[in-house]
Amino acid sequence: FERGTNERHNGLIRRFIPKGKSINDYADEDISFIEEWMNSLPRKILGYNTPEELFEDELDAIYAS
Repeated sequence: FERGTNERHNGLIRRFIPKGKSINDYADEDISFIEEWMNSLPRKILGYNTPEELFEDELDAIYAS
């Protein structure tokens, strides 16, 4: 079940970085943009929450203890 998620994420990255193109050809700002875009994208597997939202919720739970 995890392979599909992994392949989906690879496909999302390929929107910005075509297969066969070196990631070294991209500026740090470009990579940061892709990272931010992916982390703010709602995911069905996460109950239509974003990874960013769930990460913040976890941090809140940790610091509330």
